[in-house]
This record gives sequence, C-alpha cells and structure tokens, in this order.
Amino acid sequence: MFGSCLARREALAFYLFISPWLIGFFGLVLGPILASFALSFTSWNMASDPVWVGLGNYLALFTADQLFGVSLRVTLIWVVFGVPLRLAVALAIAVMLNQRIRAIGLLRTVYYLPSVVSGVAVALVWVWVLQPQYGLLNQFLLLLGIRGPTWLGSEEWALPAFVVMSLWGTGATMVIFLAGPCRACRPSSTRRRGSTGRRPGARSGRSRCR
Repeated sequence: MFGSCLARREALAFYLFISPWLIGFFGLVLGPILASFALSFTSWNMASDPVWVGLGNYLALFTADQLFGVSLRVTLIWVVFGVPLRLAVALAIAVMLNQRIRAIGLLRTVYYLPSVVSGVAVALVWVWVLQPQYGLLNQFLLLLGIRGPTWLGSEEWALPAFVVMSLWGTGATMVIFLAGPCRACRPSSTRRRGSTGRRPGARSGRSRCR
C-alpha cells in the first residue's frame, strides 16, 4: 500500500516537472510539424484558402526545383560532418571537466554559459568575427599573411563557417555527457583501498561501469 502510494506520488512529480516540456513539444513542435505536413498537399499563399493539389508539390520538388539537390547535399554534409564534430567536441570537453581539480564547478559554468546566451547576441558576435574586411578572424589571418575569405558570403566557405558556429552551443551536450557516461565511468570514491575490508595489496578503485 505504502509502495503504491509512493510510486503514484513520484509519477505525479515526474509529470509535473516535465509538463512545461510536454506543452512546448506538443504545442510548438509536433503541432506545427503536422500542420506543415498537411499543408504540403495544398497550394496556399496565406492570403486565401488552401487549395488541395495532392502530390503536385512533391512532383515539382523532385522534377522542377533546381535547388532541391543543393539543399539535400548541404544537409548531408551537415549531418555527416557537423553533427559528429559537435558530439566529439562536447565529449572531449566533458572528459576534461570530469577531473577532480579546484574550481571545476566554475570551469563547467564558463563552458556552459554560451549555450544559454540569446541567439540574437550569438549571431551578432559571429557576424562581427566573420566580417570579411574588419572581422577578428580575417584580421588574425592577415597577421599570418593569409587573406581570409568572405565566409558567410561565400558559397565555398559558408557551410564550414556554420559548422564552426554550431560548436558554440556544445555546452548543453557537454552537460549530458557529464551527467551520464563520464560520471558513470569515474572511479568510485567509496571503493578506495581498504574501504571494503580488502587487504592493502588488493586492487581497488574499480570503475562504476559494468
């Protein structure tokens, strides 16, 4: 009886805590996705009622749209290179910040702060950094005798620039690694030598991972 009551209270607390995310997901993510999918079968200029065209939009996309192949290639490059690079950088930072050193909490906060900065502020900072004539990056390259590209205004360098810009927000992924795999593989302090009654020469400090 007591166990079932406790389980219900824990379940209620769980759903209360995740309710803001659920409201945001169903109202701001899933709802627009379903609406966009339904509207993709219509012709709608937002000034009049939608007109049903069936698969006409998809046929035009695959046969007449010249930019579809370009967008598909850019998306593929982003998925193959951008996403793994972001995960690798987040994991590397998490491993470095999983050490027992002084002020580790402050370092974790500093690395996480860029993830909570306003997107508008981040965009302005990167536009300033990647500005072709007076940007910080091109000015640094000029000191090395290298003439930097136009970055966001170049078809060749725009995508690599966006990949690098995406690394700005690795703090959120870093926190997930710190809370999960990195913390789980840290040697347990409760299993130090002598804490379990083993002889002094026995191996200790076994990892928590199984």
